[in-house]
Amino acid sequence: MLDVRRLRVLLELQQRETLADVAVALHQTPSAISQQLALLEKEVGTQLLRKVGRRVQLTPKAHTLANYASQVIDLLERAENEVSHSGSRLTGTIKVAVFQSAALAFMPQVLGELASLHPELRVTMTQREPETALRETWTRDFDLVIAEQYPGHAAPWHPDLDRVELTTDALRLAVPASGTVRSLSDARTLPWVMEPRGAASRHWAEQACRVAGFEPDVRFETADLQAHIALIASGNAVAFLPGLMTVGAPAGVRLIDLPGNPRRTVFTSARASASERASIGAVRRALTQVTRDLVA
Repeated sequence: MLDVRRLRVLLELQQRETLADVAVALHQTPSAISQQLALLEKEVGTQLLRKVGRRVQLTPKAHTLANYASQVIDLLERAENEVSHSGSRLTGTIKVAVFQSAALAFMPQVLGELASLHPELRVTMTQREPETALRETWTRDFDLVIAEQYPGHAAPWHPDLDRVELTTDALRLAVPASGTVRSLSDARTLPWVMEPRGAASRHWAEQACRVAGFEPDVRFETADLQAHIALIASGNAVAFLPGLMTVGAPAGVRLIDLPGNPRRTVFTSARASASERASIGAVRRALTQVTRDLVA
């Protein structure tokens, strides 16, 4: 009988690709990880790893074994969920990854709702960019991710992750309240603040400006949308803002509807093997209740 813990190490290496990353994820040393993989090779009686420069790669047979390991671990997770949460009390820890505007707009209320309904359930929250968070949920670093998808941009796909739409929010042009801008075209000569290159929101924003017939003068780059609001309110920039960041109309900021009324989609994802866990269901119900009437 193969050792499940060693199979887990092999699966982690398939997903994370380096021994150092596996060691960090499993809170062990790289030498301990190498030792467990060497023992697994002896158990199966075939080569699982080969050296390529300073790194190791899985052999074809190792990939086959890792795929079976994924099925075994998923099955054990389903069994644990069914046995551990068969009662009405929810206990343990659920790890949630969330992007900034969701963390600001509704997570405090969601956490309060969960604390009231399930006081023994421990919920942790970590801010992550959606692209990173989806992968880290797939690799079991998180139990649930709250992610976003901009119009015309598909979110990264990972096998065995489900997807449940939570809400949508309007994307609008945000300008200083005292300015004379009335449309996107009026902002063609103004300084812009956008998220760093590589973010889906940045690509969407640049494309929206180009469709309107101009290249935006991006003078400020930051992933912090509160900084965007501060720059806009102080008259230093204009930007596109999602509805979750403009609930309650930020002081000093005026919002302008965009052609076609584009909307961003907010959704949650969990591993299929964990999606039936009672704690994940409780978090998703709280999210639905809190966001139902929040976004215009």
